[in-house]
Amino acid sequence: MKKIISFFIFCAFASINAQNSTYSISSYLNEGNKAPNTHYIGEAWLNGIIHDDADLGYNITKATFKANSTLDWHKHASPQILIYVEGEGYYQERGKEPVVLNKGDIIKCDKDVEHWHASTKNSDVTYLALYGGDAPTTWTEVLTQEYYDMVAKKLSK
Repeated sequence: MKKIISFFIFCAFASINAQNSTYSISSYLNEGNKAPNTHYIGEAWLNGIIHDDADLGYNITKATFKANSTLDWHKHASPQILIYVEGEGYYQERGKEPVVLNKGDIIKCDKDVEHWHASTKNSDVTYLALYGGDAPTTWTEVLTQEYYDMVAKKLSK
């Protein structure tokens, strides 16, 4: 009996110590911070999951755009991967037709390729953006509400 009690005391102590670790734990489930309303239309939330980690060499940001929200045209100094985890959104590269991307879709945009992405008219969208380097996004052109509405109409057929 004494051994059983000692075992349970040991397990409880080990459990408490395991919770007092020095791990750096974050969650992509956190909504993040409301983005300042520059370079996009609508409402966006950003959660910087991994940033400026020299050992990894890339960043991960969770972005959530409310329905009817869009980014302006832009490009990055490194390739960018978008992993769609909720909802549906629009994506377009300069000179190509726009497409609808849904939960589970993954798309790669090569470095220095001008593009935009957004939620659809009727759906919020959440994606994880993976990108390298520390160069900031280059914003190239405002994506107007009229252009966004035209894309939405075209893709809803």
